[in-house]
Amino acid sequence: MASSSSSSSSFSPSAPVFSSKSWKYDVFLSFRGEDTRKTFVDHLYTALEQQGIYTYKDDETLPRGESIGPSLMNAIEESQIAVIIFSENYADSSWCLHELAHIMKCKDTGNQIVLPIFYNVDPSDVRKQKRKYGETFSKHELENENNVESWRKALMDASNISGWESKHIANGHESKVIKEIVDTISRRLHLVTQSANENLVGIEARMQDLKSKLQIGSGGVRMIGIWGVGGGGKTTLVSAIYDEISSKFDGCCFIKNIREESSKNGSEKLQEKIIFGVLKQKQVTIERVEEGRQMIKDRLCHKMVLIVLDDVNQLDQLKALAGSHDWFGEGSRIIITTRDVHLLNAHRVDVMHNIRLLNDDESIKLFCKHACRDYRWTEDYGQLSKEVVSYAGGLPLALTVIGSFLCDKNIHEWRSTLARLKDIPDDNILEALKVSFDGLKPLEQDLFLDIACFFRWEKKDRAMEMLDACGFHPVIGVKVLIQKALITISNGRFDMHDLVQEMGHHIVRGEHRKNPEKHSRVWKREDIFKICVMGATAELDKIEAIKMDFRFHPTKKQEQDLPTVYSANMKNLRYMDSRGGQLSLSNDLPLRQLCCLILCEGLQKQLWEGCKANDKIKEIIHQRTSSLFPKLVKNMKKPRFLLFTMFW
Repeated sequence: MASSSSSSSSFSPSAPVFSSKSWKYDVFLSFRGEDTRKTFVDHLYTALEQQGIYTYKDDETLPRGESIGPSLMNAIEESQIAVIIFSENYADSSWCLHELAHIMKCKDTGNQIVLPIFYNVDPSDVRKQKRKYGETFSKHELENENNVESWRKALMDASNISGWESKHIANGHESKVIKEIVDTISRRLHLVTQSANENLVGIEARMQDLKSKLQIGSGGVRMIGIWGVGGGGKTTLVSAIYDEISSKFDGCCFIKNIREESSKNGSEKLQEKIIFGVLKQKQVTIERVEEGRQMIKDRLCHKMVLIVLDDVNQLDQLKALAGSHDWFGEGSRIIITTRDVHLLNAHRVDVMHNIRLLNDDESIKLFCKHACRDYRWTEDYGQLSKEVVSYAGGLPLALTVIGSFLCDKNIHEWRSTLARLKDIPDDNILEALKVSFDGLKPLEQDLFLDIACFFRWEKKDRAMEMLDACGFHPVIGVKVLIQKALITISNGRFDMHDLVQEMGHHIVRGEHRKNPEKHSRVWKREDIFKICVMGATAELDKIEAIKMDFRFHPTKKQEQDLPTVYSANMKNLRYMDSRGGQLSLSNDLPLRQLCCLILCEGLQKQLWEGCKANDKIKEIIHQRTSSLFPKLVKNMKKPRFLLFTMFW
């Protein structure tokens, strides 16, 4: 890059800049319209926009009806970089000089970056107000006496900043001049983005891992899918990657919230966003998805593009927005985020990347970043922070939400919050996780709730028999739940994230948290005691499944205190698991829905009329002698009853 002839500079175009301010615009263009609006500035603006650099240019960006003065001043203050195009007649305009003075003020007070371009003028003419600039200032001294000194200083300060002399770059070929300017601005913005990423806990290692899979510059067209549990940091990761690599492509766009936007406005609007986002042309109108598919392919097949499709939940969305590799030019990269790995398999993406949750050290850092702004770090806060980290299980969303809530609370309020979370989960966290549940079919939802309530840590093979007995077709259902990151199989047993399980429990309890008789599933010991207290007349027809686990060796007094469950009132019962408690099964035991009954060593006094429990009950059940259960067998409607015997 050719620099100005100044001997000193406030900024070098390659120097890193660090600022915590949130900017509305990337670049503000200051120029004399009569000189450059339809030529150099027009080409520069187009090149910046094509690189995804959000640029303010008054005839393109100024909302109609607004006062020009205040609007432009606000735009200057909200722009990260100000590019000043000094042309021959720039100083003729008192408005341009007012604009310049305000830019230099923002540079001094707001950490704004200023980059001058000397378009067919000599930097020394600008600095010393010679030739045309000198003639112009002779007029200003007569007409704007009060402002002349501040304008002279602004011109001198701006021309002392290292910039570009267009006539000295590539023999004055404007296209090459503009390319060099845009590349430099992209690098400057990237350096600021890097400093922002330093505040994202654990992001650098995850970015390096993902970048290795993107293989930027290796040619071909690659589609990369990122999947995992809701709130796990998928969007944060791809946003950081997008900011870093977008300048390497001919065009780029980031389509957010596809699940929500598609349901509201249809895929056609998303197709319009892709074409407009990549090409930066006048907004197109697409009437049919088929039309949009063809338009994307026709217009982007020769361009190296970067497209992010965030939060995809339907295969049709991928077919409409990135249907095939040959839609895009050589070197293009398409990044897809989803909670459902099946969509990535079905669309045949090149790489599937499972999001990695935070480890304990990263979790502590992220939590403290949000929670510990004004506190002196004490041992009490440290211990409570460890409890939060354990509760969140590495989920960035949970750590951020809880940390932000606790940031202005005292130690007693921290303890109270943690106690409440163990009983009542945070709505913001649950709603983010529940999106995956809402996308399931009803049978899959029932299957998930049964696993969350009864079968976490259960051996998969044993649980699958019981779930199959209940008519859930678990082989395909479990596969769907795994693909949607709701459950996992670990060491041959069902498992899931703690907060995903909490979400399942919360769904079951619904609006009747303290009324277990209204829950579809009952598994907590205190809820079972509540039901028992209600007695034989309780209305329990809402209960579909119940698991009672009272496995211990009671004293005579404790034995009297054990609950007795009256199953006759559970008219819709399909699953019952009794381990170690008292169970009353009468002739009125409802069998129309019952699919699975598990009786384990316990203190049953009577299973049903005519069959008293005795010392040989274990042997009898172990032998599975159905002749002792005539009433039970006679009333079976479907041959899917399972009797498990497990002894402790």
